[in-house]
Amino acid sequence: MTRTDELIAQAERWGAHNYAPLELVLTRGEGAHVWDVEGRRYVDLLSAYSAVGQGHCHPRIVGALIEQARRLTLSSRAFHNDRMGEMLERLAGLTGFAKVLPMNTGAEAVETAIKAMRRWGYEHKGVADDTAEIIVAAGNFHGRTTTIVGFSDEPAYRRGFGPPTPGFVRVPFGDAAALAAAIGPRTVGVLLEPIQGEAGVIIPPDGYLTAARRACAAARVLLCLDEIQTGLGRTGAMFAWQHEGARPDLLVLGKALSGGVYPVSCLCADDEVMGVFTPGSHGSTYGGNPLAAAACVAALDVIVDEGLVERSARLGAHVLARLRAELRSPEIAEVRGRGLMVAVEYRQPVARDVAHALAAAGVLAKETRGVTIRLMPPLVIDPADLDAALDVAIPVLDRR
Repeated sequence: MTRTDELIAQAERWGAHNYAPLELVLTRGEGAHVWDVEGRRYVDLLSAYSAVGQGHCHPRIVGALIEQARRLTLSSRAFHNDRMGEMLERLAGLTGFAKVLPMNTGAEAVETAIKAMRRWGYEHKGVADDTAEIIVAAGNFHGRTTTIVGFSDEPAYRRGFGPPTPGFVRVPFGDAAALAAAIGPRTVGVLLEPIQGEAGVIIPPDGYLTAARRACAAARVLLCLDEIQTGLGRTGAMFAWQHEGARPDLLVLGKALSGGVYPVSCLCADDEVMGVFTPGSHGSTYGGNPLAAAACVAALDVIVDEGLVERSARLGAHVLARLRAELRSPEIAEVRGRGLMVAVEYRQPVARDVAHALAAAGVLAKETRGVTIRLMPPLVIDPADLDAALDVAIPVLDRR
């Protein structure tokens, strides 16, 4: 039995079977590369679902984390700490919002946004207590909590976890007319991903976010954009909403907010929305802790100082051009993407087989919804390494 077999057997014996990972065991990462326990090197074209945008173990981020770990790791929100204020100020300046509420995971930040929209509706819009509605999109993925999976339309996420939380109205993604028509007197918010990642990098029609922004403003409804995957340079803009200038009322961030070295997420909003929270109304023991703050500040510095937004736009256009020119299989339904967030969709559910074949060839990617392979390399990937990975991946993707 190999070391890989031993470690997989250990995990399978003692762990809950809520994932179906590819059968390899990673032990080290650097930049856009990872190594398994057998010593084999891979090009990572998944980036932990966009969390490792700055590359694996970026020395500036890891260094900041280690330095902070020697001084103070956790104080809880019972006290102030000397790192959180800098993180909040940096995020406010980067996003353009007046206030930031730090959490840990993306799902926590989405739940925070749901609470904020509901309370805003009761306190500022005059919606009757416990009747607020939030519009969501078909194909959404905002996390795994019971509330969130309750408004998903993916059976695997919902089955056995009901009853669903009331107060959510689902409309087709990308259909601005349907969204506008769904707004009613009890609507307090609209929650959308600018590009749906888990659904397979689903890009809405041009003008969709602008139309959603207009409909929300006309009806005095809050627009909340979940940019956990799309934010921080992934789509070739700092935030995906900037492609259309459709500034939301609430912005949810996570994943690359720490460069993949520590769980960090946040909700950003202006004073009227964030002002609905008062002491005791919401909280988190770890949210805004010193380790998180140190990692977050360093992660943001890396994005800006290394020009990762511009790099994503440039390399993403190159990846799309190559894939569209070189993939010719009739099995492929579409190649789409924006920045370094790219997908290859098949007509049949063969994506799991493709992911296995890619791994065997030294390239890591993952299937979603059975028919789609997502390609989301670290934004720091060297162009030569990216082309070398594509040289290997394209014949596999083409099922030659």
